[in-house]
Amino acid sequence: MDNNNFIITINRECGSGGGEIARKLGEKLGVKVYGRAMLEGIAEQFDMTVENIERIKAQKSNWWNDFCRFYQKFGAASYKVGDRPAATPVSIYYAEARILKELAEKESCIILGRAGFNIFRDYPNAMHIFIRADRDARIERIARKQNLGTDEAAKVVDRIDAERDTFVKTVAGTSRYDAHNYDFVINVTGMTTDAVASFLAQNISHKLSL
Repeated sequence: MDNNNFIITINRECGSGGGEIARKLGEKLGVKVYGRAMLEGIAEQFDMTVENIERIKAQKSNWWNDFCRFYQKFGAASYKVGDRPAATPVSIYYAEARILKELAEKESCIILGRAGFNIFRDYPNAMHIFIRADRDARIERIARKQNLGTDEAAKVVDRIDAERDTFVKTVAGTSRYDAHNYDFVINVTGMTTDAVASFLAQNISHKLSL
């Protein structure tokens, strides 16, 4: 990895505005943001739709058994060209991790979700951020963005947060809510996404000496 490259990973609660914050932060730092769109390449590799990949990631699974199956299929040198991996949360995680590490070798970037804090936990020029907000504010945001009633929006928020935490627990063996996984945890309730992005850009630049 180029010593001048840096990696920012962002995990966020559903409805916190984390995706928008990541995009604006990327503009301020002059780097690309890699998130859900990256799944298109993963989906092609597994011959599945992005939606199916996301559903699989939300499933609970036996981490060790999944890893063994994945390694036997793709870790050994004798696999056949054209074979596709079995789509499990862990095999998808390793496929994502491989792509993200290749990207990190070439450029500085922001990783949105994907259990990025775990993938890059040993990288010296990495900073890990968790963005949260009060539940009522998150429900209100989702209701507004998706034109939903409050009850429906609350179900969306709870479902997506639960799915994301299940995925992180499956592949990283920790809860994404554990503050020890991050350099910075911020509650953005009452703040604009522009203000949060500016605040993070300033602190990232100071911490990583950019």
